[in-house]
Amino acid sequence: MSEALRHRPAHAVVIGGSIAGMLAAAALTPHVDSVEIIEAHQLPDGPEPRTGVPQAVHIHLLQTGGAEAIDDLLPGSIDLLQAAGAHRIPVTTHMVIYSPEGWYRRWKRATHYLLTASRDLTDHIIRQQVLKDPRVTVRTHTRAITLLGTRHQITGVRVRAADNTDIDLHADLVIDASGRASRTPQWLSQLGITDLASDHIDSGLVYASRFYRAPVPTRGWPVIGVQADPSLPRAGNAGGILPIEDDRWHVSLMGAPGGQPTGEPDAFASFARTLRHPIMADLLQHAEPLSDVRVTHSTANRRYYYERLTPWPEGLVVLGDSAAAFNPLYGHGMSVAAQGAVALRDELTTGLLPGLARRAQRAIARRIDTAWALAVGQDIHFPTTTGKRPTVADRLLRRYVSRLSRTATGSFHAATDLTDVLALQATPTSLVKPRVLLTALVGPLRPLLGEPQFSDAEHLLLNQLREAANDSPVLGNSGG
Repeated sequence: MSEALRHRPAHAVVIGGSIAGMLAAAALTPHVDSVEIIEAHQLPDGPEPRTGVPQAVHIHLLQTGGAEAIDDLLPGSIDLLQAAGAHRIPVTTHMVIYSPEGWYRRWKRATHYLLTASRDLTDHIIRQQVLKDPRVTVRTHTRAITLLGTRHQITGVRVRAADNTDIDLHADLVIDASGRASRTPQWLSQLGITDLASDHIDSGLVYASRFYRAPVPTRGWPVIGVQADPSLPRAGNAGGILPIEDDRWHVSLMGAPGGQPTGEPDAFASFARTLRHPIMADLLQHAEPLSDVRVTHSTANRRYYYERLTPWPEGLVVLGDSAAAFNPLYGHGMSVAAQGAVALRDELTTGLLPGLARRAQRAIARRIDTAWALAVGQDIHFPTTTGKRPTVADRLLRRYVSRLSRTATGSFHAATDLTDVLALQATPTSLVKPRVLLTALVGPLRPLLGEPQFSDAEHLLLNQLREAANDSPVLGNSGG
C-alpha cells in the first residue's frame, strides 16, 4: 500500500447539505472510503426550494472561476446546468451594466462568462451529481451540536436526530459547511481555543426579490444591472435582472438604510425607479410577476480567520459561508465555496498526514482573500457601513479603482483587467501592475456612453413591447 493510501482518512463527515457541503463531499470522495453529510432539513428531489436557504430567493450567479471549479470537481456539471436552462452570459458582451463611472461597453470579445440560474436549479444539479456516488450518504433532519475530540485533534461530531436522540459520529475528517449559522467558533471555545479573530462589516443593505415572466425570449438576453454609487449623498441602492431557466427573469433590488425596499408587491417596481437609472423599472413594467416579494436583511460581510489560529486541531476544516460570508451584491459566495472545495481536494492528494487540516484551511483562506477584498473594499465606503471605516489608504485605492473603472467604460484592456479579478481568476494586486497603471493613466479610449447599449435585435424586441403597451421608448443605443 502506498504512503498516501495508508494515511488517507477512512471516513469524513460534512456538516451541511448546502452547495458548499456538496462540493466538499465531491472534494473528499477521491480520497476517503465514505462521506456522510449531516443536514438539518429534508433535501428536495428536484430543483425545488430547500428549507434553510432564505437567500435562494435572491439572484445568484456563478463567476467564471466558480463555474470552472465546479466542473473540475464534478465534470459535466456546467453542461448539465445549461441543458436544464441555465444561461451562459459572455462578459461583458451580454451585460448592460451602469457602474458609478458610467455604462460599461458590450465588447464583442468576451474574456469571461457568468452562469445564471435559480439557486434551486444550481443546488439540484450539484446535489444530483454528488449523491449519485455510492460513497456519499445523507443523514437528514439531524443537527450537529458539538465537536468530538480535543483542541489538538477532532475525532468526529455529536449530532441530534429528529427524535432528540444524541449520536456520536466518529470521523477522520470533519468539514463545517453549515453556512452563516456555523457554530464552530463556539465549539472551538468549548475546547479551549478562544483567540479566533473575525471581521463583521455591514453596509445595512436590504434585498427584495421576485421572479417575473420575461416579456422577451431570455436565451441570449443580457444581464441588466444598476450599481450603487457610494459617493452620492443618498442611500446606496442597486438592482439586477438575471435571465434564468423557463423564460423567467430573476430580479433583485437592494437598498441601504434610508432607502431600503420593502416586501410590498406594489412598491417593488416603484423602488426600481429610484435607482440611478430607470432602465430596470422601464423593463419590469412589461414583465409579469410570478411570485411574492421576498426580503432579507442578512447581507453583512463576516469572516473568521481560522487560518491564523494556533493550535489548529487536526481533523477539522471550515469551508464556504462558515469561514467567510459576503454581501450577496457582489455575486461571489458560491464561486468562493467552489474554489475552496478545490483547494481542499488538492491538499488531500497526499493523504491525511499531520498538518493537513491547517494546510487546507490556509489554502481555503487564499481563495477567500480576493472576494473579501472586493466586497469589503466597496462596502466600507458607504456611510451606513458599520464594522470598519475607510482609511486614507482605502480612499486612495478607491480613487484609483474608480479611475480604472471609468477607463474600462471605453477601454477593452481595462475592462479585461477588472473582469479578471471580478471573475476570481486574478488577484487584486494584478490591478497595480505597471501596464494596468499606464492604462488607467491614459483613460478611456472611446467616449462615455450616454445611454444603455442594446443590440439591434434587442432594440427591435424593446420597440415591439413599447408599441404594444403604447408607452415611451426604453432608452438605449445599439452597437458593440
